[in-house]
Amino acid sequence: MQAHDIMTPKVITVEPTTTVEEVSHLMIEHHVSALPVVDAEGTVLGIVSEGDLLRRVEGASDHKKSWWLRFFANTDDSVKEFVALRGRYAKDVMTKNVICVDPEMQVGEVARILAKNHIKRVPVVQDNKLQGIVSRANLMHALAAVPARSLKTVSTDVEKRDIILEALSAVPNLNVSHLNVIIDGDEVEIWGVAASNEEENAMKIALEGIDGVSKVNFNLGRLPGYAWAI
Repeated sequence: MQAHDIMTPKVITVEPTTTVEEVSHLMIEHHVSALPVVDAEGTVLGIVSEGDLLRRVEGASDHKKSWWLRFFANTDDSVKEFVALRGRYAKDVMTKNVICVDPEMQVGEVARILAKNHIKRVPVVQDNKLQGIVSRANLMHALAAVPARSLKTVSTDVEKRDIILEALSAVPNLNVSHLNVIIDGDEVEIWGVAASNEEENAMKIALEGIDGVSKVNFNLGRLPGYAWAI
């Protein structure tokens, strides 16, 4: 599944000269928490979020900085802060250098970008033109739409074993080549080693979502991950 499969394609945007007041009204009217700022060609210049607007409210209520804080403050930062707090237009308050993704980026990678950069949404851009936006809500909808894996849809033990190993491969740092999977109807036997109790528990969780498995028996010894390199 790729970014273009889950993105919101019809995005409400604003121009750099859209007033801050109009930006806030658009957010309320369309029930969105951020608006991309684009030029006449559709190129993303920045994004205005609720956080950007709330910082203006917080800044307006702050007391004037003491003289010694002003003395040691970085001049460029102070000027940028003044513009962000007092500016009238989207271009003044928007977050610049926006992280964007390609329409064909895998959804898993999009999720990692959001988590790594602590952001709630990311514009989808192709040839420098805005195509849509992927939010955390889009990711949640995509997750809910993923069909449950099922052993009932395959007939041979080899196919069932592949489904089990694919699920286990999602466990971080787990080497599935060191595991032996035995299928007996709707019961599964897992033989091998685990690095810790936590890793074995992660393996159990990885198999919980597979339809058609009534019972999983783990027969795992313990061998720290670093031992494989010795």
